[in-house]
Amino acid sequence: MPLSFEEALATVRQELTAAELEPPIEAIPLCGASGRFLAEDILADRDYPPFNRSIRDGYAVRSSEIKAPPVQLVRRGEVRAGEQFTGDVGPGECVEIMTGAPVPAGADAVVMVEHVRVDGSRVEVSRPVGHWENVVLQGSEARAGSVVLRRGRRVGAGEIGLIASVGHDPVRVARQPEVAILPTGDEVVPLDRRPEWFQIRNSNAQALAAQVAAAGGRPRQMPIAPDEKESLRRLVEEGLGLDLLLLSGGVSMGKYDFVEKVLGELGAEFAFHSVAIRPGKPLVFGRVGEKYFFGLPGNPVSTYVTFELFVRPAIAMLSGGEFGSPVFLRARLGKAFQQKHGLTAFMPARVETRDGDPVVELVGWQGSGDLVGAAAANCFLVAHPGQTELAAGDWVDVLPKSA
Repeated sequence: MPLSFEEALATVRQELTAAELEPPIEAIPLCGASGRFLAEDILADRDYPPFNRSIRDGYAVRSSEIKAPPVQLVRRGEVRAGEQFTGDVGPGECVEIMTGAPVPAGADAVVMVEHVRVDGSRVEVSRPVGHWENVVLQGSEARAGSVVLRRGRRVGAGEIGLIASVGHDPVRVARQPEVAILPTGDEVVPLDRRPEWFQIRNSNAQALAAQVAAAGGRPRQMPIAPDEKESLRRLVEEGLGLDLLLLSGGVSMGKYDFVEKVLGELGAEFAFHSVAIRPGKPLVFGRVGEKYFFGLPGNPVSTYVTFELFVRPAIAMLSGGEFGSPVFLRARLGKAFQQKHGLTAFMPARVETRDGDPVVELVGWQGSGDLVGAAAANCFLVAHPGQTELAAGDWVDVLPKSA
């Protein structure tokens, strides 16, 4: 009996967590760390901000003097970002200040430039200002020595900016897992070969390679395995030499679907053989020795969906990160929808904003082999087993398409 979507996802997580994976670590320049997973905590090298920082152009003042505007003050000077004001702001005084500059001693607020009138050295403040208004206090973002990014965090542009700001270069990251991609089937031909009318090009391996790279792994495309046990066995054994093996096709119940038979002969321990989802029901997951494998369905949309749901979070764990379950967002259903089966369905759809709300509608597609229809989608509409009838306007789950 197939596992539910939630049960299968939990099984993958439990299996990989129990394995206590410890990927090798390497130090690399920060400029090359995008997409990698941190193998160390990143600490603040000083307080952030390192001073009381103005977040507005205006005038640094003593807030206690601005209780009953208008108030007349004397301009003592100015301070720009990257400079400091060496004196104090005394009673009846102010200092012109720019965004990002340190607030001078004696001042505890910044009046926005829009709320003052200047006449030479005389500054008239037209509205009250609160204690530390328009100021970010020293250390309010991070204290010196505190953790700003935890080990296992995936590095993106924002993380690179933060790591650079605390002066941490090079950075220690987990080695990227090598992922073997093994397409199967006599009907599949290489891209450089013109297919016969009854054949298809090897599109799954190309798509999977892109998904693996986007997930943080290093894809290695293997030759197409024919529907013949001995050739398949040799290629499976080779693929198991890498960190993770992805097989595409050959996992259904057909006469020439040999993937599970070959894996079984190699001593595979299967965690599950199918999942109650559409598309992607004939999904296989397990391990041979210490190496894990996924047997993905051969239809291209099924391959894509099962990778995003199960393989992407597995690659994160193999990369030193945490298991990130798929994130479902919410949108209103554009048109009524019905389904009769008791599966969790992931159907190509498009979501757009209408009258301030996200609205999702199915795209025209002809099933799990239709790459043209799937390419028109920017998300997948998720219909859970109990949702047999959904009305237009109902809030539903959507799974955004990843890169």
